[in-house]
Amino acid sequence: MTEYPPELKKLVTTATDMDFSPKVRTDTIEQIANLGTLEAYHALLELAANESLPVKDRDLTLKRAREILKRSS
Repeated sequence: MTEYPPELKKLVTTATDMDFSPKVRTDTIEQIANLGTLEAYHALLELAANESLPVKDRDLTLKRAREILKRSS
């Protein structure tokens, strides 16, 4: 796992914790995307590559990563 700032690291940990409800994980993915930083973009791509996450969560991370990419262009 890539080293992230503490706030982002906490969000990534929450997004991958299957003990949390799907809504909490989805909200956390949205929070990461709202940061809009390069680190957030990389974190979303890393989450998308995480095969232990449900496909729905992985799809959402890719969608949000694309949005960050479009905003930065």
